Amino acid sequence: MTTRREQTSQESRELILAAAAELFAQKGYRQTTFADVAERSGISRGSIPWHFGSKEGLLLAVLERSVDLIRSGYAGHLERGAAELDHLMEGVEALLRQPTSKLFVTLLVEALEPDSPIRGRYVQIHDTLREQCRRWLEHLPLPPGVCAEAVAVTIVGAVIGIHQQWLLAPDRIDPEEVLGTLGMLISGALLTVRG
Repeated sequence: MTTRREQTSQESRELILAAAAELFAQKGYRQTTFADVAERSGISRGSIPWHFGSKEGLLLAVLERSVDLIRSGYAGHLERGAAELDHLMEGVEALLRQPTSKLFVTLLVEALEPDSPIRGRYVQIHDTLREQCRRWLEHLPLPPGVCAEAVAVTIVGAVIGIHQQWLLAPDRIDPEEVLGTLGMLISGALLTVRG
């Protein structure tokens, strides 16, 4: 049985993680301080290292939480059935709309640095995204000679690129229209197999 103290500790941890995710997405990892996280979360500054050890520990916990959210979101779409392309595109759209998507895009530049503490975690995030796409693609016919891995890489790359453009110029990019176009392109490629 969970004690009241353990429950309070878990609630504090979740508030810190949510605040840090928002701030990392808005300001980036390097520009965010423990004081910023404490102010946003309403939890004392001293509690942050107690829960996470360091700023890097906090960042890794935020990314781990984000990966878990992606997995659970994908699982929900898979449970509803993935026999049709529509379900794949619903999942892609859900990914684009994830609150954590902005975080991933914001931190991407930092993850590309060779000595980045989050580089390995980013590799894991992309592995997770591709794996979920591959799971959807198992239910769809692919053209001869086309492997699900290559299609998954293409879809994840397209979604990341769409999301980056949308974040940079939201008044110029209509994500609904672009995702519809992506769906038509994928569907067109699959029609050669169905027909």
